[in-house]
This record gives sequence, structure tokens and C-alpha cells, in this order.
Amino acid sequence: MKTIGITGGIGAGKSMVLAVLRDDYHAYVLEADRIAHRLMEPEQPVYREILAAFHEDILCQDGTIDRQKLGNFVFGNAEALQSLNRIVHPAVKQYILEEQERHRQGKCTEYFVIEAALLIEDGYASVCDELWYVYAPPELRIERLIKNRGYSREKCEQIIRNQAADDYYRSHCRRLIRNCTSPEDVQKQIEGLLKNRSDCGKI
Repeated sequence: MKTIGITGGIGAGKSMVLAVLRDDYHAYVLEADRIAHRLMEPEQPVYREILAAFHEDILCQDGTIDRQKLGNFVFGNAEALQSLNRIVHPAVKQYILEEQERHRQGKCTEYFVIEAALLIEDGYASVCDELWYVYAPPELRIERLIKNRGYSREKCEQIIRNQAADDYYRSHCRRLIRNCTSPEDVQKQIEGLLKNRSDCGKI
């Protein structure tokens, strides 16, 4: 089983890469954000820790965490964001490592894929065979976010400023996927990477 870590800035098109790996290569894909959402449900320990740190102002009427309220609270507040990350990220990583071991023992997939915005910062390089950086230029990322998520340009620019720079990703990742043209081009790049062609994905 080969473990591949996928990372890159917001709007770079990581979801497209994951879809190709899942649909065309039957990869088992774990997305850190989705796992975090699951671990924030009321019956989970993470829920109780978040509630203790941020109080009931972040809850919906049904007692679940309102992720939009929570996101608005930590957006632009570095201290609050760090507090949230200290609660959520270790729990997410533990879940992923347990799933990785389960799949390794079960020998049920050829490719085990981990996607996380903070893949490098959270130390996933030590549990991945390769890290792939999904790249798209900032202006294209902004266009995608405005179109697909309804973000304002100001919000897009602020998020991008707060994320790691291009050279940071390039210095830590072994392979690069340029997601700037078409889905077909992305598919060809992924095919080359999985076949270990030396002319594909050079940083």
C-alpha cells in the first residue's frame, strides 16, 4: 500500500485530484476537514473540548456546533485559531493513523490518500510515502472561490495571505500537480505520477 499526502492552498483544486484518485484508481481517500466535522459531533470528545474552549455561543439550536459561527469566530483571530487547532488536529491525525494501519493490515487498497491543508505542519510527511502539492496561481484560485463558494475577493485574498506560500509547499513536497488548465491534464499528470514517470510532477 502506498500512502500519498495531498496538500495545497485553498482553491488550488485538491478536490479534483482526490476525485481522480478515488474514481480512476480506487484509492481510499481521507479528507482531514471531513474527519474534523465528524469528530465535532456531540457524542465525540472533540465536541466537549471545543465547547469548553469556545462556550455555547457557537452552538445551533439542536446542540450541534455551528461551523460557520465557529469559523467566523476564529477567522482573523490567530490565538483562537491556534486553540481550535490544538484540539482538533491531534484527534484527526489519530483517526487517520488508525485507518491507515487498518488498511495496511487488511491489504484492501493500493493507494491510501490523506488530504489536509496543514499536512506539512502537522507532520504527516513521516507517515506518507510521497507528498503531492496541488498548485494553481492565486488569481485563478480567487476566481474559483468566488464562483464556487461565493466568497468576496477580500475574503479570498485574506485567506490566501494567511496560508503557506508557494515556495513553502515546494520545499516540502516531492511532487507537483499543476491544476491550471483542464481536468484531462490533471488526469494525465496523476497517471504519470502513479506510474513513477521521471518526467512528471517535478518540483
